[in-house]
Amino acid sequence: MSAARTVVVGDVHGCLEELLALIVKCGVTPDDRVVLVGDVVAKGPDSQGVVQWARESGAHAVLGNHDAHVLRAIAGDAAVKGHHVKVAGELGAADVRWLKERPLWLRLPTASPHVVVHGGLVPGVPVEHQAREHLLNLRSITDDGKPSKRIEGKPWGAAWPGPEHAVFGHDAVRGLQQHKHATGLDTGCVYGRQLTALVLPANDLVSVDAHRAYAEMK
Repeated sequence: MSAARTVVVGDVHGCLEELLALIVKCGVTPDDRVVLVGDVVAKGPDSQGVVQWARESGAHAVLGNHDAHVLRAIAGDAAVKGHHVKVAGELGAADVRWLKERPLWLRLPTASPHVVVHGGLVPGVPVEHQAREHLLNLRSITDDGKPSKRIEGKPWGAAWPGPEHAVFGHDAVRGLQQHKHATGLDTGCVYGRQLTALVLPANDLVSVDAHRAYAEMK
């Protein structure tokens, strides 16, 4: 029997059929650990189905910014966008409990140190002391060294010094990112591109094509 693996999956955004296809392509067994990098829900065709699959299969996940928007809708925040309200209405009580229990970051029990976040990590700040805003929304470090949720300066992953290797999502515009101490897995499945997984400890990248574009990238 092969040793247990950790399969870290990029932003699913409710694309259940692509997620299931990726799980099959990775050859996931009950001994493997599946971890989703957040943005489990919203924009795609079956957010409830993805959450149900994740909780019933024992998958792990960190909270993404769209997951957080849906939780705000569940809490009655009137400022939340309509598509997040729609997802909130589709989730059952068990789905909501599962989503509420998602952490902002997750250390992996891998031989070399890995940590999963959705958005990003500000270089020089320990994971435990990162701001929620950055864990959910960070994309860049500006030319003058400031954290930013926009596409500007350089990707935060290029500046992350380790020693923990960060695995993240959230940045479909830049797509797959492979830095010395960080790997970005948002390859834009919901926008008609691909859903990608990082399989540890082999560091293999596995992808499946989206069936179609479910949303338009800004």
